[in-house]
Amino acid sequence: MINRNIFSTRLGILRWELNVTMVDVAKALNITKQSVHQWSTGKSVPSSDTLIALADYFDVSVDYLVGRSDNPKRR
Repeated sequence: MINRNIFSTRLGILRWELNVTMVDVAKALNITKQSVHQWSTGKSVPSSDTLIALADYFDVSVDYLVGRSDNPKRR
């Protein structure tokens, strides 16, 4: 299960670290800005396919994004 608070916080931190906007993420993943906004506020979470795409985009592990690990590195 995804911890929405951890996910939204980590998504915000990753966006800040890479200096990318919600629009940048949405364009890269071919989704709407509203979806990214919903995730950023903890109102919803992405599908498993989109979660994997987010991990790829930010070059972090899915476990890190969902709060199962504090290590962002991929194996």
